[in-house]
Amino acid sequence: MASRGSPRLLDRLLFTVKVSAQNPTCRSRCCAVRSRARYSSSCRPQEEEETFQKLLIANRGEIACRVIRTCKKMGIQTVAVHSDVDSNAVHVKMADEAVCVGPAPTSQSYLNMDAILNAVRTTGAQAVHPGYGFLSENKEFAKRLANEGVTFIGPDTHAIQAMGDKIESKLIAKAAKVNTIPGFDGVVKTAEDAVEIAQQIGYPVMIKASAGGGGKGMRIAWNDEETREGFRFSSQEAASSFGDDRLLIEKYIDRPRHIEIQVLADKHGNALWLNERECSIQRRNQKVVEEAPSTFLDPTTRRAMGEQAVQLAKAVQYSSAGTVEFLVDSQKNFYFLEMNTRLQVEHPITECITGLDLVEQMIRVAKGYRLQHRQEDIPLNGWAIESRVYAEDPYKSFGLPSIGRLSQYQEPLDLSNVRVDSGIEEGSDISIYYDPMISKLVTFGATRAEALARMEESLDRYVIRGVTHNIPLLREIITHPLFISGDISTNFLPDVYPEGFKGHQLEAEQRQELLATAAALHVAAQLRSQSILGNLRVSSSVAGHSSWELSLELGEGHYDAHITKSGSVYTVEVDGGRVEVSGAWNLASPLLPLTINGAQKMLQCLSREASGTIVLQFMGTLFKVRVLSKLASKLNSFMPEKLPEDTSSILRSPMPGTVVAVSVHPGDTVAEGQEICVIEAMKMQNSLTAVKQAKVKSVHCKAGETVGEGDLLVELE
Repeated sequence: MASRGSPRLLDRLLFTVKVSAQNPTCRSRCCAVRSRARYSSSCRPQEEEETFQKLLIANRGEIACRVIRTCKKMGIQTVAVHSDVDSNAVHVKMADEAVCVGPAPTSQSYLNMDAILNAVRTTGAQAVHPGYGFLSENKEFAKRLANEGVTFIGPDTHAIQAMGDKIESKLIAKAAKVNTIPGFDGVVKTAEDAVEIAQQIGYPVMIKASAGGGGKGMRIAWNDEETREGFRFSSQEAASSFGDDRLLIEKYIDRPRHIEIQVLADKHGNALWLNERECSIQRRNQKVVEEAPSTFLDPTTRRAMGEQAVQLAKAVQYSSAGTVEFLVDSQKNFYFLEMNTRLQVEHPITECITGLDLVEQMIRVAKGYRLQHRQEDIPLNGWAIESRVYAEDPYKSFGLPSIGRLSQYQEPLDLSNVRVDSGIEEGSDISIYYDPMISKLVTFGATRAEALARMEESLDRYVIRGVTHNIPLLREIITHPLFISGDISTNFLPDVYPEGFKGHQLEAEQRQELLATAAALHVAAQLRSQSILGNLRVSSSVAGHSSWELSLELGEGHYDAHITKSGSVYTVEVDGGRVEVSGAWNLASPLLPLTINGAQKMLQCLSREASGTIVLQFMGTLFKVRVLSKLASKLNSFMPEKLPEDTSSILRSPMPGTVVAVSVHPGDTVAEGQEICVIEAMKMQNSLTAVKQAKVKSVHCKAGETVGEGDLLVELE
């Protein structure tokens, strides 16, 4: 056990937004408007309430950091738990004490109840906040804490059990007169049972884990074969993620919206609904972008959903901050989906529009206090949007995990009305063992348009190096006309990108701006080298005015460019257009603030290579532009080209992960679309299939092995 908590680090991690006028000594890591924090910014509760002296957070990453910040505000000492690979993690440094609870695999550390309970005893913690995921909805964990006389920051075991089991929760919801989706109200035991039930309900159907959540153990089936396959994968994922492979089947509502209601209840029978969150932008049933409120709900529907959510909470005697999730069809009919009895990942956007610190409210409720508010006190102020920033490759199934070390990391906290909940810093490792989330980026505005504009600006200024990330996808989502108009559903990504995400598609004017920027940057770098080294690398005319003739390559396109410079302004004639580019040209900074044809733009320069290749982040997407002199371009045409690999005869791992199963052997004949192997990454199983009919030449992996992205798995003849 080690004592932790560097004030210097903590101060850097807290949100550097405007300070509350009432209490200038407290900085709140949350959205601020007109010098007023978007949730309580007082360093202690308004009344001097007795609270816990020491609290242990049974979690890691950004949610552990989030809980620690509120505990600091309330004057509660904190204990972090960590695996051996997380010994230098940010949440460990922020906490007052830290205890290692095991090796990297979650089953041996963050899911290790014995080790965590031992940490509770050793440190004398009076309460445990489970965050989300891991043990947050494990009734056995809550029960064991109660037996130790330790408070679980969450509901009692009855509510956890009732709402954690999707079959039981649906029956309770029906009894509480909450709208439910038609389906089978029992446990599906075999794949053939699943097929029979699906046929009775009518396709399409949703197969999902009874004890699940977070999109794991969920499959949509449109026919009998997909039902059999979905049953197999869902049961395996459910067992891996939750230790419970029971499944249920219900009618799948096509093109639904996913809208959830935040509830807050105490131990005295009081319960409130804190407005809704729109969570329809998803990939693989996992949320990507959320906002509050929803563009779709009218006050009448909002109230009806809120009242049903409270009815359900009261039916199970729920006490804490939980979420009731609904599917909403095009006619605003809504159906109960599930209740998450723990704090939700996307809770910050509710905090922004209501002004409530939900973690503080959870702690108060767990201590036995009554709610401080009535339903009519709950405001709906402004608009908040959250983008989940992941270490994922968005070009692969909208996001397959990426691992690596953050070689450079800079959050856009210099902007107002921006909140970043993260648990990493420059130098942190993103590993295969845990969720690949980097942060939750939240922006707030008086209107949705303001919040969206600030989100676009924040994504452009977010610097992440060392891992592949999903900012290109996030930026495309929040600037897409359908999203801006609010015309969305849970099918948004596959509908908008039926062939998969390809990055930002440049219009003619945008292509000209990108090419002009690359050309100007190339010349600025050459002139800088000239001034430092005294070595003239590009031709120039008299001082104060220069011109250059260059050749540029972007994708398959080749472009001639004529560049002139007058003062700090570069004028570039390229691709049939004339573009003026100016800026400070700080080549040491990852950010490149420029004025392009009079408009302020923020680009990022990721690399400049000796070969002339410049990698720029423009409109959220990375583009490679090669800038050469006319002579170099001419000579380059004689260089041999590297032939692309024949991917039809080999199967490589699309992501880092663990081989769960290998379905073929050398000499086997496989059909097109036949499963070859299954890779598990971050508790999600991915079936890899053959792209053609062929004979298996060799197998280079086996079940249980860890593989990296691009590793050779199977060769075909």
